[in-house]
Amino acid sequence: MTIMEAVQARHSVRSYLDKPIDAQAAAELRAIVDACNAAGGLRMQLMLDDSAPFGGLLSKVGWLSNVRSYLALVGADEADLDEKCGYWGERVVLEAQRRGVNSCWVGGSWKPGRSAAEVRPGERLALAVALGYGRNPGKPHKSKAYADVADAPGNAPEWFRRGVECALLAPTAINQQKFRFALVGADGVRAATDNGPFAKVDLGIAKYHFELGAGEAHWQWVK
Repeated sequence: MTIMEAVQARHSVRSYLDKPIDAQAAAELRAIVDACNAAGGLRMQLMLDDSAPFGGLLSKVGWLSNVRSYLALVGADEADLDEKCGYWGERVVLEAQRRGVNSCWVGGSWKPGRSAAEVRPGERLALAVALGYGRNPGKPHKSKAYADVADAPGNAPEWFRRGVECALLAPTAINQQKFRFALVGADGVRAATDNGPFAKVDLGIAKYHFELGAGEAHWQWVK
């Protein structure tokens, strides 16, 4: 599976089979997490067979079931932590999808205090991504239209349109899609978001999707 095929195939999965992640897939994901941590200045941790944060009432009501493993998004408690977690966490999520491992971003509906992830002084456990083999592959979410999230002339370059369309496939909290992308000049892109639950996380996820869709054309992020 290519990375773009993973973008198309990946949907939120809330119910998992009661089986561990394959040893080879787990080893590969650990290496990917390590690489993303080094590049992004984070301390994301792949937590295998740690179901404690997802048990109890949440499991009984069916929001999430049989979550045995997850990605704990940990980093220095700074202003940009949520956006960084979204950007680098989505890299791990799509690589997991390429290996047949399903996922679901988890914000408030879990018990982070029960997580075995290491959180050092000055750090914050921002959120988690449930990982495992889904009972089903999930369903596509309803999406806004290109014009709803893009500020660009009608003759915007193809790379910009591809970037926005790929961003519209990104997961967002409560499917809110509050991000926007503006074409600045001929080759600049400004990304922004309105306020909302986990909006900064969503912005980071969407920015990574934009990069995947836009490809390596001669463009750059601008403030």
